[in-house]
Amino acid sequence: MTPITEVAGRRLSLSNLGKVIHPATGTTKGEILHYYAVTSQALLPHVQNRPVSFLRYPDGPDGQRFFTKNPPPGTPSWVRTTPVPRSDEPDATQIVVTDLPSLVWAANLVVEFHTPQWTADEPGMADRLVLDLDPGPPAGMSECCAVARWLRSRLAADGLDAYAKTSGAKGLHLLVPIEPTPSDQVSAYAKALALEGEAALPRLILHRMNRVLRPGKVFVDHSQNAAAKTTAAPYTLRARTEPTVSTPITWEEVEAARDLVFRLEDIAPRLSRFGDLMSPLTDPARARPLP
Repeated sequence: MTPITEVAGRRLSLSNLGKVIHPATGTTKGEILHYYAVTSQALLPHVQNRPVSFLRYPDGPDGQRFFTKNPPPGTPSWVRTTPVPRSDEPDATQIVVTDLPSLVWAANLVVEFHTPQWTADEPGMADRLVLDLDPGPPAGMSECCAVARWLRSRLAADGLDAYAKTSGAKGLHLLVPIEPTPSDQVSAYAKALALEGEAALPRLILHRMNRVLRPGKVFVDHSQNAAAKTTAAPYTLRARTEPTVSTPITWEEVEAARDLVFRLEDIAPRLSRFGDLMSPLTDPARARPLP
């Protein structure tokens, strides 16, 4: 029998709470739902008013994984959806996670949360820029941090503030709050930054994902600024062997460039210590014009 739980006034059917999702650590689905409940105040502002895409992994990271943008069958009527522009599907809609009940409902599906760089009010008008730093072995987090420091300095020269988080996989994400700007313009600026980085640090930075050139370098993926692309949201769990989290980090941690893997049990203590290090992204007063 599926237990019915009341979450902030909404009745939810939460299933298989004892099911182990991450066998490496024995992490259960119930522990995952608890994680999202205690992290909700930090996470929700980052998905607020943004259509979410789900990477679902209901049988754990070694089971079937599938990416979905459409609202799944059985979506409750009280879960908000929004129209989204999609050339192949004129009447497409996506979920918008607005509150704790809709967050817990979505987490019960066992998902990663991914969002575009624009809000539901202004599709294709980005209010943040993202650079995904993806190392090619033997390069790792240390090389990603060196690239992040270079990019932070370069962005600052254009009057832009960068905030860092782990991807929850093997790299880093840099996010920059910007005044709403067409996604194609943001994409062009981000690509120019990656090209400039490759020219400045040719032994370290790549601007395109060329597998032959990848070993020992960091691919600065600028493509996630395209209107149709999405990025893992801050505080989302990832479908990895261990329950790693895409975790906001300080620039002091980037400087130190070590121990930058965080699991779900690490996040509540970090929020107590630092608060939400990504909160400037949700403050319109911190947005700056793209040069």
